[in-house]
Amino acid sequence: MTNGVQQALALLGQVLVEPGDVVAVEDPGYPPARRAFEAARATVVPVPVDEHGIVVERLPQQAAAVYVTPAHQFPLGVRMSLARRTALLEWADAAGAAVVEDDYDTDFRYGARPIDPLHVLDRSGRVVYVGSFSKSMLPTLRVGYCVAPADLLDALRRARFVADWHGPTATQLALAGFIDEGRLATHVRRMRREYELRRDRISMVLDRVFRPHLRPIPTAAGLHLAVTCDGVTHDTVAGWLAECAKDGVALQAIGDFALGDVAPGIMFGFGGIPLDRIDEGLRRLRRVIGSS
Repeated sequence: MTNGVQQALALLGQVLVEPGDVVAVEDPGYPPARRAFEAARATVVPVPVDEHGIVVERLPQQAAAVYVTPAHQFPLGVRMSLARRTALLEWADAAGAAVVEDDYDTDFRYGARPIDPLHVLDRSGRVVYVGSFSKSMLPTLRVGYCVAPADLLDALRRARFVADWHGPTATQLALAGFIDEGRLATHVRRMRREYELRRDRISMVLDRVFRPHLRPIPTAAGLHLAVTCDGVTHDTVAGWLAECAKDGVALQAIGDFALGDVAPGIMFGFGGIPLDRIDEGLRRLRRVIGSS
């Protein structure tokens, strides 16, 4: 158990990485994960992502580890295909590298049949599986977990002891009871229905009103969806979002999560906005785009 995914990543940086080791990360990707490995004095190498997930052919052969979000890639929202998962595991086995699988947003799937996590598909003990209850419950709960191969457990426990000894035991026990009584599963089912309504509403308006300016990236899970912005620059997108922020609409640019060259795009988070406020937010965005 950890204080969120971030502590799990920090601990893994200590036990998996020697100073100067190469760690591959998705690009665009999750900046706090990159910073955790940089803090461990790793050489972080960005690897592009396409519609099937991280591009395995672009992974550096000397990498000691690779960090991925296969269930719902952050920030593009794509799901890593089964073929790509198989290829990634084969690469890790050949390279002798660890795969850090962040099962980000996996609780909220919409219609699509789930694909087994890398942790389940792994036959060589290469995958370390991390997650948290920040999305399924609430971010301030700060309860995460790390499911690691047996040969890493002692080192992780020692690193955890040095960091903060242990987490909030009372909170963990209360959460365990909540899970055992079936309440978490009930909560997730209820919220999945609510989030699906929000996602579908955003998707419908984007498809109906915003083409050809914005092109949604297909997604089957999670609390955000992303679009590419055709025919414009990153600076144009940044200008749109700055004007939206003045008008009370919070959006994020895909380029803010990238180290290399990525297509301009926008990420729409819908975990914190009620369904009845979505249309107004999108109307304000449309007004900004129309006036540019």
